[in-house]
Amino acid sequence: MIQFGVIARNFSSSSAVQSAIKNVTVIGGGLMGSGIAQAGQNVTLVDVNSEVLVKAQKSIGNNLGRVAKKIYKENPQEGEKFVAEALGRIKTSSDPVAAVKSTDLVVEAIVENLAVKHDLFKKLDAAAPSHAIMASNTSSLFGGLHFFNPVPVMRLLEVVRGAETSEGTYATMMEWGKAVGKTCITCKDTPGFVVNRLLVPYICEAIRLYERGDASARDIDIAMKLGAGYPMGPLELADYVGLDTNKFILDGWFKKYPEQALFKPIPLLNKLVSEGKLGVKTGEGFYKYEKK
Repeated sequence: MIQFGVIARNFSSSSAVQSAIKNVTVIGGGLMGSGIAQAGQNVTLVDVNSEVLVKAQKSIGNNLGRVAKKIYKENPQEGEKFVAEALGRIKTSSDPVAAVKSTDLVVEAIVENLAVKHDLFKKLDAAAPSHAIMASNTSSLFGGLHFFNPVPVMRLLEVVRGAETSEGTYATMMEWGKAVGKTCITCKDTPGFVVNRLLVPYICEAIRLYERGDASARDIDIAMKLGAGYPMGPLELADYVGLDTNKFILDGWFKKYPEQALFKPIPLLNKLVSEGKLGVKTGEGFYKYEKK
């Protein structure tokens, strides 16, 4: 049964821990899902929208091509072989239930909506093998394996250990994370885990600062880049992540912890989302962007 926690299934036997994760199913073909699919193992990338899968395959091919040029710049033929082999390990499917029937690990990377995630995991839990680990890449609601965008570049993986997570499941997730080249840290099942528990309130305070008219968006971002050494300002980052994603996170936290002032809804953020100004992906958020 799926619970509000970290993992839908637990490993307990030592033999299960020692067995390698060979087949991975990634649910969600968006930016995060397509990035996770490049982990280097046998992966089935699932999305109910076939157009999303086509876009994801193109994006993955482009990303792998850029990596190959850097690694094999003196040997283009080896680079082509690397790309072909990597793409050969990635399959696609539009049927989540069918895709998990022979999986060892499921990583969900869909919309930040707890009800939608619960409904999905109930279906997957009934279809997947009994040994399969179910995990979510969610940044705020519940977790398991939290990757960072862009996945092929960002080295960190937060392995979230809930109150019901067995030692076997935890050990398997840590081993798998290291096997795909990530630096793994452990955290409890708390809002935002480590990175986003610090990052989201920071972004929200920047939005409130701008909402009050204390400084312009540009000046807020310049201040944090030059004054704090951040590579990107908080409002630029909000646009990059997606203002709808920021709103989903904040709404979820506020519903669970209404007494926390940092989690209170932000009228300006709600207004921008209602107007369809979601940031980079729609061409406008706190800034305007040229649509690709």
